[in-house]
Amino acid sequence: MTGRILVIVIVVSALIAGVAMWWLQVHAFYDRIGPQGTVAVVGGDGAAREVAVRDFAGIDSQSSPIRYRACFVLADPAALADAAPVEGPTPLVAPGWFDCFDAGEITRALEAGQARAVLSVREVARGVDRIIAYWPDGRAVAWHQLNGTLEN
Repeated sequence: MTGRILVIVIVVSALIAGVAMWWLQVHAFYDRIGPQGTVAVVGGDGAAREVAVRDFAGIDSQSSPIRYRACFVLADPAALADAAPVEGPTPLVAPGWFDCFDAGEITRALEAGQARAVLSVREVARGVDRIIAYWPDGRAVAWHQLNGTLEN
């Protein structure tokens, strides 16, 4: 009888710990970002400027500088025509509940040349840049990505 109780306690404890770990990773540390009317973009000349956007939805976390994700529509996609391109853009997976950001779809669009990645903010945090990927129809997404400056 004692063995059964011990097994039940271990299994229930493992289930509770697993659910808690999942919830902490997927939900607990994300904060929604309020509506934004502009996003920053670095031009080909290196100067930063603001570009008008609408339908902004974003999430971020103070626990990590690379948890930022955003989706929005550019008021004028041509405004990013002279923005600084990014080599090797790598969108990171967003939590499933933030469904406007699909890292797989973004990666495929970038690889197929259907979307273009540009620099939004250099060193938004130490060793991290903000990247924007956008489609010709104005749909756009943004994320934070390690920039390699912290590598030896």
